[in-house]
Amino acid sequence: MSAWPTELRLSKDRRTLHVAFEDGSSYALSAELLRVESPSAEVQGHGPTQKKTIPGKREVEILKVEPVGHYAVKLTFDDMHDTGIFGWDYLRELGETGAAKMQAYCDALEAQGLSREPLRRR
Repeated sequence: MSAWPTELRLSKDRRTLHVAFEDGSSYALSAELLRVESPSAEVQGHGPTQKKTIPGKREVEILKVEPVGHYAVKLTFDDMHDTGIFGWDYLRELGETGAAKMQAYCDALEAQGLSREPLRRR
């Protein structure tokens, strides 16, 4: 593990996780990015070809941020997804590559005829 956080703060609206590292870098990670890039097997599958594209998460919120030892946090989202363990290195990676990952996610949604917008109940 090379990245060590100095701050982890959830925004008031629960849609952004702010992460700062000891080298001075800091990132504002959207709940949507964290949810659709969750390191859980439910999202990532068990290999690169098994990754799932999760639609309808534009408005997802983070309900809880819980420490996992000294190496990660477990996030609980308002859709009750809570199986991903976000290590410090992975949070840094999402900070550094989040824009590209978000674009790839949007491209995958479009290719599959899906949307970022949540389904509305009638």
